[in-house]
Amino acid sequence: MNIIICGAGRVGYGIAKKLSAENNSVTVVDLAADLIQNISTELDVRGIVGHGSHPGVLKKAGAETADMIIAVTYSDEVNMIACQVSHSLFGTPTKIARVRAQDYLEESWRDLYSRENMPIDIIISPEIEIGKAILRQLNTPGAFDVVPFTNGIVQLIGISIAETCPIINMPIHQIGELFPGLNATIVGVSRDQQLFAPTPDDPLAVGDDVYFVVETAHAARLLEIMEVVEEKARHIVIISGGNVGSYVARELEKVAGVRVRIIEKDKKRAENTAEQLKHTVVLNGDALNVSILEEAGVNDAQTVLCLTNDDKTNILAGLMAKSLGAKQVFSLINDVSFLNMKSSLNIDMIIDPRSTTVSSILRHVRKGRILDVFAIGDGAAEVMEGEVLETSPLAGRTLLEAGIPEGIAIGAIIRGGKFMKPHPDLLIKIKDRVVLLCEKSALKHVEQLFRVSADYF
Repeated sequence: MNIIICGAGRVGYGIAKKLSAENNSVTVVDLAADLIQNISTELDVRGIVGHGSHPGVLKKAGAETADMIIAVTYSDEVNMIACQVSHSLFGTPTKIARVRAQDYLEESWRDLYSRENMPIDIIISPEIEIGKAILRQLNTPGAFDVVPFTNGIVQLIGISIAETCPIINMPIHQIGELFPGLNATIVGVSRDQQLFAPTPDDPLAVGDDVYFVVETAHAARLLEIMEVVEEKARHIVIISGGNVGSYVARELEKVAGVRVRIIEKDKKRAENTAEQLKHTVVLNGDALNVSILEEAGVNDAQTVLCLTNDDKTNILAGLMAKSLGAKQVFSLINDVSFLNMKSSLNIDMIIDPRSTTVSSILRHVRKGRILDVFAIGDGAAEVMEGEVLETSPLAGRTLLEAGIPEGIAIGAIIRGGKFMKPHPDLLIKIKDRVVLLCEKSALKHVEQLFRVSADYF
């Protein structure tokens, strides 16, 4: 595919890295010459210095032959206009824009983005996606990743294997025999910073990060079996009243018995946040000040969410909160170099906004009838949901007959809204939905499994 990315910041870099690695032709546009120099030197992409919404710049970037434009600059307005210009002047088929301001995302304005008005095919809001991811993890304590698929029928749940786990050193195929009736399948294992789709004979070891595809109704039982059940947080402190913090607080206000306090350094933003929220106490102060942390009740908080725009503040505030007695800390980290430091930091959860944003975009880049995508392990693998069509090699075959290649692990088949555990003799039917994990090397195979013929449309 020929893809234009407007914006060479952290998000744009992450998307360009992922898409260029898959042999797409990628051109990145940004006003900052240093960012373009950096991205074109480090990645196999073409860089252009210029304004992302200017027709001349887009033409130079190849908009006349582009299959897709992804506008992820820091300006919502530039992103919107870039999509509009690409549509009106160059007929770009797929237009994706990052929109951060919540006012643009009000349900009452949704007609704004119609083909007749402002033709944006997909709007992504990283702040909301990050907020939803945080809320899912708060609702499933003990898991480090929780992602819904198939309209919530199944979930991808990531669990770290501790010494108390009852399935240590057990071949994966024996787990189902030990816990009959548990609708859960192991699809991925991360060991020594290597992520792979395991075989049925692979055992699990202490320290492994394991990805399960589980029927949502069985998620609580899975966590209990893995002995990672934790109490849901009822006292939560949020550092930053920005878009993410405000969204999380607003949603938590709907949960009975949850007490939330926000620390916001900027006085004006603190006042605005306080006006938007009904039951949340907003404190104006520096989260790196011990007295402010104590005033917010960090010492007896069950969870502290560090969500500022500054990685170092999020790390230091998290460490200070733990030292004061906070039970667990989540820190938002943008800089990739910090992500591998989790084991050496006293932080329970690191939130990587790039993976959330990249996942939002990948579902629209993947070929075939791919309905949803979530990237894990810094892009080393993806968990996908695909629909089986008549043209799919899976249709009318058993999983054994389909010959699933190495690097792909089937997690679940959903038929008529019901969860089915994969086994070699399971016959795949048209309209089945399949949730699987795919290593980076096997992506082309997955796209073939869910390929779409021209007559489908």
